Amino acid sequence: MTEPSRSSRNEETRKRDPDQIRALIGGVTDAVAESLSAPLESIRVIVTEVPLTHWGSGSATLAEKRGAPPPPVTG
Repeated sequence: MTEPSRSSRNEETRKRDPDQIRALIGGVTDAVAESLSAPLESIRVIVTEVPLTHWGSGSATLAEKRGAPPPPVTG
């Protein structure tokens, strides 16, 4: 069994820094408030990080498309 490349492993496990998430929430909130003339307190932002093994297209996960081996089949 081959081990995934370092870059695909990093992509798979990368988590955003809490300060980055906070900046993202602030930026999205400001953009929505400005574009919709909505009060800031009425805007909700949800940030969900999805592992590349849980996101796919064309019957393959993004982890596979980026070179990580498929997970073993268990049964």
